[in-house]
Amino acid sequence: MKKKLLIFGGEGYIGRVVQDELNLKNYKCVSFDNLIYEKNKKNYLKKNKNRQIVFGNIKDVQKIEKLLKDFDFVLILAGLVGDPITKSYPLLSKKINENYIKKLINTCLTSKIERLIFVSTCSNYGISKNNTRLKENAPLRPISLYAKSKVKIEKFILSKKYKTRKICTILRFATAFGSSPRMRFDLTLNEFVKTMFNNKILEIYDKDTWRPYCHVKDFAKIIDKVFKAAKRKVFFEVFNAGSSKNNFTKLMIVQKIKKFFKNRKKIKFVDNSKDMRNYEVNFDKIRRKLNFISNWTLEKGIKEIAIKLTKQKYPKSSNGNYKIYN
Repeated sequence: MKKKLLIFGGEGYIGRVVQDELNLKNYKCVSFDNLIYEKNKKNYLKKNKNRQIVFGNIKDVQKIEKLLKDFDFVLILAGLVGDPITKSYPLLSKKINENYIKKLINTCLTSKIERLIFVSTCSNYGISKNNTRLKENAPLRPISLYAKSKVKIEKFILSKKYKTRKICTILRFATAFGSSPRMRFDLTLNEFVKTMFNNKILEIYDKDTWRPYCHVKDFAKIIDKVFKAAKRKVFFEVFNAGSSKNNFTKLMIVQKIKKFFKNRKKIKFVDNSKDMRNYEVNFDKIRRKLNFISNWTLEKGIKEIAIKLTKQKYPKSSNGNYKIYN
């Protein structure tokens, strides 16, 4: 029997891919979203009328309480996602990413659902002060408003451990990359590929800083594994979500992309940017406990995006999380 999964924030870059992938893996997915990045919401819903979408706001507790009666699992992707959008709307970001998300979690924990996954970020680590790959118990040093809110929600969830029987899991995902029906080109690898494809000047800030990366389809694979795992393996556990093989510096990424665009040489390196995040992450726990092995290398993701750019498969409006529409 198919498990019913309600995805809060299901119309975003990650949510769209997760829905498609999990619908193929014996789930019945429904998206709950207020389409905050869509200027014409009615037109969007009309275009996607064959998909399971509930239009709503996560602050609407009564609506969510009624809806949750029909679901087994919850995935929380909702919020203002990323540094640019949270910098542009700091007060709204705090309200949504902290206050509303806490209320949403409380509503879920008093419902009949069995399991809940909260999607967090490896950005919580901020700056690593040595060359070791960070495990889940490493100090959290969030720099951005976005990551600071994620850390607060993680602590809030963990405080519920002995107050509920719901199986809650926190996934600190690596930086996302790869193609999606709701594409974002404000993410590192995606942006670099598009810029080099268009033969524009690519500015690389702090080329030697490290980050881990995870393809959006691997997001779905990890989420599936968590939902299907035995309770003892995932009950109020925190996992770094990704693969140790996908830790790279920005310079390493550029070198990989250049192999696909050999005649592109418009690259400018800039030091001392305002974004000083620098961290390598250890993903041994998720590999060991959940047997997760990544299906996607950076090269495979670069090729995927390059092919779709060549075939003009992305809408001209594809950009990133920069502006919201109430």
